[in-house]
Amino acid sequence: MNSDEAGLAWRTFNLNWIPVAILGAVLFCVTLCTNFSLEPMAFGVAVAIALLLAAVAYGSALIKPDVADPKLVFWFGATAQIIVVTAIVGPLSYVANALNWPLQDQTLLVIDRAIGMDPQPIAAFFNEHSWLVKYLNVGYGFIKWPLLGIPIILTMTLRFTRLQQFVLALNLALAVTIVISVFVPAVGTYYGLGLSPAEQFPLIDSTNYAAQLRDILAVRDGSLRHLELLRLSGIVSFPSFHTASAVLYMWAVWPVRAFRWATIALNTWMIAATPLIGAHYIIDVVGGAVVAAGAVLLTKHLFRSLLLGSRRRKASLVDVNQPELRFSLK
Repeated sequence: MNSDEAGLAWRTFNLNWIPVAILGAVLFCVTLCTNFSLEPMAFGVAVAIALLLAAVAYGSALIKPDVADPKLVFWFGATAQIIVVTAIVGPLSYVANALNWPLQDQTLLVIDRAIGMDPQPIAAFFNEHSWLVKYLNVGYGFIKWPLLGIPIILTMTLRFTRLQQFVLALNLALAVTIVISVFVPAVGTYYGLGLSPAEQFPLIDSTNYAAQLRDILAVRDGSLRHLELLRLSGIVSFPSFHTASAVLYMWAVWPVRAFRWATIALNTWMIAATPLIGAHYIIDVVGGAVVAAGAVLLTKHLFRSLLLGSRRRKASLVDVNQPELRFSLK
């Protein structure tokens, strides 16, 4: 393996803690200064697992860097960051809704209808084809597993820098999604249409929408302030993070030919399921794709800056005839 690549990936990995720390600090301040609280057990277990994985990564890298296994270091380290950031942004999405910015469902519905994508006839079509609904239900659930699978795929194929870029892009996309959701809160298509999906479209599984409706209204009226990590729902409508994550998953795995087309197929499936199963407006999907694209572009820009700085640092060390201090992995 190219030790320069490992060193660059290591520096990126360390920098990736910055957005995680910022989001964590925001959540800490919220719980300290407001009446929001976190159920400690599940959140504590998630953070403890992440810290354990991070300790293994740093211990392997720093104690005996000459014999450290880079696959273990970057797999455990990236997984630790993903666990922490996802545990943080879930509660933050509830805090964002509690700011009670006016719901934008009618605006989003008008946009959908303006582009010829009225959610009501779309839902009616799928309600008449229940076998399609079953497939979409499966596709909608794909969002979780790539978060654990992508670090394995990229480390096993020695794409260490790509893995760190993915983690950075994920962090940026999550942060941007939360900020946007403050100003564009929405419940979902059925709420915008004023329909009860269980009555109007009984063959469509509206479980996700029901949980979203319950929690958004409870957060906005102040009755939900104690957040249990394992019971949180995805309550961000615009932009759709299901879509953003699908785009990021496809981008992350694109260099690995063995997994490229399967990843594209599965994540296209997830995007297709998002409007119906997640009760998302089509403009939510578009917004999610734009957020993901922006996160990728910003990540590439930051990475180029880091790479340029690394080269300048290396050149300066050579100029003064000093050894380069770098993370050396075999």
